Amino acid sequence: MPVTWTDHDAVLLDLDGVITPTAEVHMRAWSEMFNAFLDSYDGAATDLSTYTDADYFAHVDGKPRYDGVRDFLTSRGIELPEERVRELGDRKNDAFNDVLARDGVVAYPGSVALLDHLRDLGVPLAVVSSSANAPAVLAAAGLADRFGTVVSGAVAAELGLPGKPAPDTFVHAARELGAAVERSVVFEDAVSGVRAGAAGGFALVIGVDRGAGAETLSEAGAHLVVGDLAELVPGADA
Repeated sequence: MPVTWTDHDAVLLDLDGVITPTAEVHMRAWSEMFNAFLDSYDGAATDLSTYTDADYFAHVDGKPRYDGVRDFLTSRGIELPEERVRELGDRKNDAFNDVLARDGVVAYPGSVALLDHLRDLGVPLAVVSSSANAPAVLAAAGLADRFGTVVSGAVAAELGLPGKPAPDTFVHAARELGAAVERSVVFEDAVSGVRAGAAGGFALVIGVDRGAGAETLSEAGAHLVVGDLAELVPGADA
């Protein structure tokens, strides 16, 4: 399905898993944090089995950090006070920042190719990420100057915007770019993000299959699913 980019007012992209492979870093950080917690937890629960990647995709992927903690714990029948929920979320964030500082990050080549193409066409771009670390990741990847606005998890919290799967952060990004929602495109690799795009009434919601599954993303509301953003660059090899 070719996309005529100039028919759209703006392109709004999630960061982790769409532009940069930092989703893998997030997955490792979540796994280390949750499994350490489960190993030491001795309270009431319905399931204390090992946290896996399946838990990440089902309960954590694409959501604001503390929401991900709550949703995973709920799936295991675990209730914790809010202070403890935030402590676990902050522990995961510290692990992520340690890996980012140590290893840096390189954007997906196909994603950079599409960003280059859209820049040449003059299409306004925004990053919409549940991560408070989005600006640091963009800077580490050398892409901070590519976007007209960055709606990170920190920005959403400051503005009181509900996180994905609510559409509010994407809607806010479109408005910041002066774009109409119904003429804007959303890119997402997470089920919660695809649902946010679908709920917002955007012109096109493109799922990026980095592990969630093409069928799953389509069922969540993606109009189109690709394995790499280079598939949407005319003449590029994906």
